[in-house]
Amino acid sequence: MRVAVSSSLFPPPPLSVRPARPTQTLAAMSAQPAPTFYQSLLAGGVAGTAVDLLFFPIDTVKTRLQSSQGFIRAGGFKGVYKGVGSVVVGSAPGAAVFFCTYDTLKKTLPFPAEYAPLTHMLAASVGEVAACSIRVPTEVIKTRTQTSTYGSAAQSSWAAARMVMSTEGVRGFYRGYGSTVMREIPFTSLQFPLYELLKKRLAKVLERPLHAYEAAVCGSFAGGVAAALTTPLDVLKTRVMLDLRDPAKQAHPSLAQRFAQIYRVEGAKALFAGGCTTDAVDICWRRGLPWSV
Repeated sequence: MRVAVSSSLFPPPPLSVRPARPTQTLAAMSAQPAPTFYQSLLAGGVAGTAVDLLFFPIDTVKTRLQSSQGFIRAGGFKGVYKGVGSVVVGSAPGAAVFFCTYDTLKKTLPFPAEYAPLTHMLAASVGEVAACSIRVPTEVIKTRTQTSTYGSAAQSSWAAARMVMSTEGVRGFYRGYGSTVMREIPFTSLQFPLYELLKKRLAKVLERPLHAYEAAVCGSFAGGVAAALTTPLDVLKTRVMLDLRDPAKQAHPSLAQRFAQIYRVEGAKALFAGGCTTDAVDICWRRGLPWSV
């Protein structure tokens, strides 16, 4: 016998409501504690040194391709770790100064949230200018050692540093400072807003904080784009650092004149020398790995 049961005795279960995961996740992301000054200092130094050492051979190939003496005469594929000593000394301090400056200014610049790209551009640009005070001397020694600029007289980073000091003084260590800053500011102005934008969009799509490797993918993509667009400025920087002419005895060409001379004598191809290796370094994590530490 079938018994009729009133539906009022057993009301239907309530409709399931999907939790607001995006809101909760994004709130959890914003609630994460920001790294301290000393954490940024340590992370930046360790990441910068590890990446520079890992990809130093590719950087050597790039520098030799960009030198005016030609790839083969500059050393070809031989001794790809020449000049690594200067990187060991200067990479960690330079990277630490940049990361600390960038991280501090990113939090303290008085711009509203809708101007976040401007905040990242300014913070990264100031960070690069500060880091160049350490990076340029080591870069001068590195590029001249990589390309055997002093021949047999200076085969090591220490010997190259002594040669710079004896022939040009302290000022010689900052040869190419202006061209380096001129290259780094456009680079960071492209890389960091793009990096922050990619991180934000990817976290929104995944509805959770990014893992280290995901942040590295964002950083490497942003770095590859920026590197490709600023390769001519990188070529100029390398040529200025390798120029051994005494400015007191012979006037150096301006950056515009040097640019025009390279284009006129060697063609547009020379302005993008090393572009493939630069992109390979950046896309293969030189610009991505530091952001995963």
